[in-house]
Amino acid sequence: MNDYFGYKNKICVVTGAASGIGKATTELLLELGAKVYAMDITKMAMTGVEKYIVVDLSDKESIDKAMEEVPTHIDSFFGVAGLSGAKTNYYKTFTVNYIANKYITEKYLKERMSYGGTISYVTSTGGLYWEKYAHEYEAFTNAKTWEDMITALHKQAKEDTLGMMAYPLSKRALNYYMSQLAIELGPKKIRVNALLPGSTDTGMKEEFEVEAGGHDALIAETGTANRLATPREMAYPLVFLNSDMASFITGLPLIVDAGTNAMVNLKMKKDRMNMPVGLKIFNLPFIQKQLAKQLEPLNKPKDKQEEKQESEKIESPIETPKKEETKENTPKEKEEDKPELL
Repeated sequence: MNDYFGYKNKICVVTGAASGIGKATTELLLELGAKVYAMDITKMAMTGVEKYIVVDLSDKESIDKAMEEVPTHIDSFFGVAGLSGAKTNYYKTFTVNYIANKYITEKYLKERMSYGGTISYVTSTGGLYWEKYAHEYEAFTNAKTWEDMITALHKQAKEDTLGMMAYPLSKRALNYYMSQLAIELGPKKIRVNALLPGSTDTGMKEEFEVEAGGHDALIAETGTANRLATPREMAYPLVFLNSDMASFITGLPLIVDAGTNAMVNLKMKKDRMNMPVGLKIFNLPFIQKQLAKQLEPLNKPKDKQEEKQESEKIESPIETPKKEETKENTPKEKEEDKPELL
């Protein structure tokens, strides 16, 4: 079969590769013959990748060190890593979700990509209405350097402010930046897009459940599917966006949410996204106290069995695909990849 996706021997960099959408994306790229440089803060073994690089995306020096281990030419970048903000403060959440992506792009990708290069960021449907509320994060999108962005962050909130509100703000900012970048790099034939996932069964599922108000409330935000998406169901469109199959697509915030946004537009569902998220009021002590109370379930101690199960999920290595699994490209999924109804 023809290599329609065009990943064979391409240099691909994936952040957040140890779990969830990042891991699923890495697996797909390996199946398609790409040379993958996988990055994550979690230490683990990954067979099949060119190199697994431990990096803290909240730290500029760690990013610089990590990028030294990546080839000077990059064909495709997948900015998947992200934090929900439920367990991290405002600064770390915003830095990992937005600042790290912009810094890597401005300092490294613009220098190491040439004609035909592709960039895709994983943002969120929580970052919808980015065009409407741009005034809330323009200090970040106008900032040129890491230091300038950190300065803007200090003006936005205190470091110990809960990261919940940093999540939608950072995702909106990244959607806006993606759109600007697509226009800027268009003449160089470098395409830039974003994937906006709906509710997905990743390692952050518990955090999003608590923020949404429980499991049922999270499922209610899954459109016609009535279940969470699997990481692979998000990796498919993400890998597509950076492939040769999407050669005329750039500047697109691709919503993948099983029709949730369509239901909102048709007035079939309440719109929970159309609101400001960068207001100073969210930093006030009484608001912070209410948010902290909402997150209390995440602070309950876990038993040893739960900790073991989480550890096994994170540390399972990526295996190089066997020939019999990849010799034919068919739409039929392996049994373990089929989603289960929740």
